[in-house]
Amino acid sequence: MQPIHSASAMTRAGGVSVRKMALTTMLAVLSFVLSTFVYFPAMAPFQHFCNLLGAVFLGPWYGLAAAALTGLLRMVLTGRTIQALVGAVFGAFLSALLYQKTRKLWLAYAGEVFGTGILSAIAVYPLMRLFYGLPPHSPFYYIPFYVPSAAVGGGMGCAVLLLLRHSGALNRMLNQLNR
Repeated sequence: MQPIHSASAMTRAGGVSVRKMALTTMLAVLSFVLSTFVYFPAMAPFQHFCNLLGAVFLGPWYGLAAAALTGLLRMVLTGRTIQALVGAVFGAFLSALLYQKTRKLWLAYAGEVFGTGILSAIAVYPLMRLFYGLPPHSPFYYIPFYVPSAAVGGGMGCAVLLLLRHSGALNRMLNQLNR
């Protein structure tokens, strides 16, 4: 067996970034804790706050993993419905994908709001009917709940990221993470 000669090699295991895995877990736990203790009826803005941070720092797949972990934690530990899982993943993935392709924060924000506010809201409706016996409503029933939550939380995430960018810390953090 050959010795590891660089810090870069030590942070990668078979193409998987240990730093990104650690950040994925930290964002999932932060999102879970904030969404559990700072809760508004039918809204979890801190989920979307963390989704936007994950979009920029982690990319689509790790961001999706962080959102899914948060949703699973919320379902298992706090008894939330399947909305906790489905409501998080579409926005996280779309936000990160748009940011990865363009490097524009406003598109990451738009991806979070559209992905969660529209796509997740429509996708969760049949699952709520199937698993929880939701009475027949419009498939657009959840949109008025999801859009404001994603807009507020995504806005908070954008504000933090803009502050980091303005100070020059964002690029340093991204360089450190992607070593």
